[in-house]
Amino acid sequence: MQVFMADKKRTLALLGATGSIGTSTLKLVEQFPERFRVTVLTAGRDVSKLIHLARQFHPEHVAIADPAGYASLRDGLEGSGIMVHAGPDAIVGLATHHADITVSAITGLAGLLPTLHAVRRGGIVAVANKESLVTAGAVLLKEAKSAGATILPVDSEHNAIYQAWVDPSAEHVESITLTASGGPFWDSDLEAMRTATPSEAVNHPNWSMGAKISVDSATMMNKGLEVLEAAVLFGLPEDRVRVYIHRHSVIHGMVAYRDGSHLAQFGPADMRVPISYALAWPERLNWNSTPFDLASLPPLEFEHPDNERFPCLEMAREASRRGGLAPTVLNAANEEAVSFFLKEKIGFLDIAALNGHMLDTVNADGEVSMESILEIDQRTRQACSDWLERHNRN
Repeated sequence: MQVFMADKKRTLALLGATGSIGTSTLKLVEQFPERFRVTVLTAGRDVSKLIHLARQFHPEHVAIADPAGYASLRDGLEGSGIMVHAGPDAIVGLATHHADITVSAITGLAGLLPTLHAVRRGGIVAVANKESLVTAGAVLLKEAKSAGATILPVDSEHNAIYQAWVDPSAEHVESITLTASGGPFWDSDLEAMRTATPSEAVNHPNWSMGAKISVDSATMMNKGLEVLEAAVLFGLPEDRVRVYIHRHSVIHGMVAYRDGSHLAQFGPADMRVPISYALAWPERLNWNSTPFDLASLPPLEFEHPDNERFPCLEMAREASRRGGLAPTVLNAANEEAVSFFLKEKIGFLDIAALNGHMLDTVNADGEVSMESILEIDQRTRQACSDWLERHNRN
C-alpha cells in the first residue's frame, strides 16, 4: 500500500478522459495544479475533445482506442511533444505507464484489460469501471495483493462504504447498504415504461452521467451491478448487501455493525466527492467551499426496491448466487441490450427481457480466468445479436 505526502505532486494516468468521470476528474486536477500532474490521457473515439484536453494538460502520452482516429489525433497534436498512440493494445500499454495513481474510467468491458494491467503495475488504481469488478473482481483483487496495488472504488456508493468501513475486521460488519435514486421511472407504471424513449431514460433526476450508466439507473441494473461489485470488494455474500431507494441521493452508503451501530456517508450528489477522495487518499482535497446545510435537507426517506417493475436488480443477485461466469454473462447481455435500446432497436422493457434470457440460456460453467471471461463475453454478445434478429422477425 502506497501512502503519499500532501506536499508531493502526484502523477496521474486517466483512462477514459472524455467521459463524465474523466471530465470531473480533470476539473479537480485543474483546481489543484500544485497537487497533480497528468501524464497519460486516453479516450475511445472523441478525438477532438482528447486533443483539447491534451493541449490543456500536456500529458506525456495520449491514446485513442479507435485506430481510425490516429491520424487526426497526431495532426492535432503536431509540435506539442506529446507522444500519440492508437488502438486497444495502446490503451493497455499505457495502463502500465508509471503513475502514482491510475483512474480507470473506461466504460464497459473495454476497461477490463487496462484495469488489470494497471493493477499489475502496482500503485493506486481508482476504479470507476464497475464492469471490471463485476466480471473479474476476484482476479483483480488477487493481482492487487500480489503487486502491492491499492484499489479504490470511485462509484459513489462503494466509495461511501469504503469511507464508512472503519473497523478493520469484517467479522464485526453485519451488512452494508447501497442507496438508489430510483431513476427517472420510479413513479411510472409498466405501460409508461414500455413506451419510454432513450431521451427519457437518460434524464436522471439527480446525477449527471453518461448514456449507458443512465439507462442502467433507469432499469436499476446499475444497482444490480453495484451489488455484484460490492460483494467482491468487501467480501460479503449478496444477501448482506442491502439496497434501498433513497430518492434525494443524500446518503450514498451505510455500514451496519453487529453492535447495532450504523455509519453513513452523505453529501451532495456530485461525483467530485468520491473522485476527490480517491485522488487524495489517504488525505482529502479541500475543493468544496460550499457548506452542506443540514437544515435545508429534505426528510431522509427510504423505500424497498420494486422487483416487479425493476427485475434487473434481482437478476444481478441471482448471478451473484450462481457465481462463476454468470456475472460476466449478465454484464455482456446488459451492455448489448442497452446499446440496442439507445439505437431504438428494442423497447425499454426488452432490456430486462434480454438480460433474463441470456442469464437463463448461456452456459456460464467453467473456471473464472481472464481467458474464460473474454470468451464467454463474446459468446454472450453473439447470442444477443441472434436474439435481436429473432425479436425483429416477430
